[in-house]
Order: sequence, then structure tokens, then C-alpha cells
Amino acid sequence: MKTVFFVLLLVWGIPSTYFRSKFRKLVYQTEDWKINIKPLFKRELVGLFSNLYPENPDYLKLRNQYRIYLLVYLALFLVYASLPS
Repeated sequence: MKTVFFVLLLVWGIPSTYFRSKFRKLVYQTEDWKINIKPLFKRELVGLFSNLYPENPDYLKLRNQYRIYLLVYLALFLVYASLPS
């Protein structure tokens, strides 16, 4: 069973680069690809847990999708971590 959840974690992690890239580009208001490799975290976390751009419907929609994605990822990880070896 632990192997099944490990595979689920791997498969669920594949779109993480897509979501994070789109979210970071909205938060930092850039289209530059280098934003994906820069270690900028503070504004990204503020944007995830608060409301940086309340008037931007694209930001709000993507932020909520990213939150749901991360919650499912966290739930999968917690189940995986709680299973006996």
C-alpha cells in the first residue's frame, strides 16, 4: 500500500512545476522564465496565504487552484507518511 501512495505522490507531483511557474509569474508580475529558478519565497508565500491582487480574477482563480493542489499533495504525503513500512 505504501508503494501505491509513493507512486501517487510522484504522479501528483508532475504538474507542480506548471502550477508553481504560473503562480510565480502572476505574483512577481513577470513573464521571464528565470523566475522559476530564483529562490524568492516571501512574496510567493504571502500571495498564497493572503490576497496580493484582489482585483485580478486570474490571480484569485490560480491561487485557489494552487491551494487545492497543494492541499491534496499534503494529504497524500500525510497518508504516505502514516503508513507502516
